[in-house]
Amino acid sequence: MNENIIHEILKEYEMKRDKALQEALYRKNKLYKKIPELEKIEEEIKNVGIEITQSIFKEPEKGRELLNLLKERLNKLKKKKAYLLESNGYPEDYLEPKYECNICKDTGYVNGKRCKCFDQKLINIYYKQSSIAEILKKENFSNFNFEYYSDKPYGDKPSPRSNMKNIVEFSLNFIKNFDTTAESLFFYGDSGLGKTFLANCIAKELLDRGKSVIYRTAPDLIEGLRINKLNADGSSYNEYLELLKECDLLIIDDLGTESITAFSLQEFFNILNTRLLLGKKFIISTNLPLSEIMAIYPERIYSRIFGHFKLLNFYGEDIRLKRKMII
Repeated sequence: MNENIIHEILKEYEMKRDKALQEALYRKNKLYKKIPELEKIEEEIKNVGIEITQSIFKEPEKGRELLNLLKERLNKLKKKKAYLLESNGYPEDYLEPKYECNICKDTGYVNGKRCKCFDQKLINIYYKQSSIAEILKKENFSNFNFEYYSDKPYGDKPSPRSNMKNIVEFSLNFIKNFDTTAESLFFYGDSGLGKTFLANCIAKELLDRGKSVIYRTAPDLIEGLRINKLNADGSSYNEYLELLKECDLLIIDDLGTESITAFSLQEFFNILNTRLLLGKKFIISTNLPLSEIMAIYPERIYSRIFGHFKLLNFYGEDIRLKRKMII
């Protein structure tokens, strides 16, 4: 991940923290004028902490006793402060800074690790750069049309329209139960049958629900890992890999179109295996039949796909041609 992007995000966090602190200070000064006793209580709370800390250093053998005293005095003062605020029509946390993210307090980090909000900012930048946001305005469930699929039986299979309705129903349940089930989705079938379109529909629904979603074609996924790995210190590779592993949903489109090398197989396996162990979900799509997946990829890869993914077969006539004819 570009260091300039990281720097800009950290600068944005700093500005948000400053704004939250300034607004809290403004509220505090305004309220002190209205309720002078509140300022006295806040000052006393501060002094109690300093006093007890100094006492502990002077008499460490009495540390536990002094800490208990600290808690008792602080609790009384906090209750008095809360009562003053409430009786004057203000919530208990009125004087506290209002951060956008209460988890990291707008620092971007929690216990030395990137907060989820930080990762989401990186993902948002990626989407902006790749124009995926514009694609999702068109490719969503509001624009999904079953009329493009034939309602006639397809050989010895149900009609493509009936099959597609079942797949969409399964996809909607995947969205609905996203937080409670572990199964991922594997779309396979010929090109032009709506696999990418449906993946984008699901992506939009989950993004709208606050989930982090990354979409990559298989070639772009591998190429991104390769380029970032060539970085001198490896930091960009680790940043990129972390996003791929930690996002709520990773969509890998056109599996099988990437160059099959020892590097690509190892990287794909690492991402696949790590995310499955973490309980993270995928949508993987391919134009290849399952027999070719088994021929191209080693057993450790296809066994994980067949064992942890719901296999959904797309079939019928190329709907992209039908859409062009209708338009």
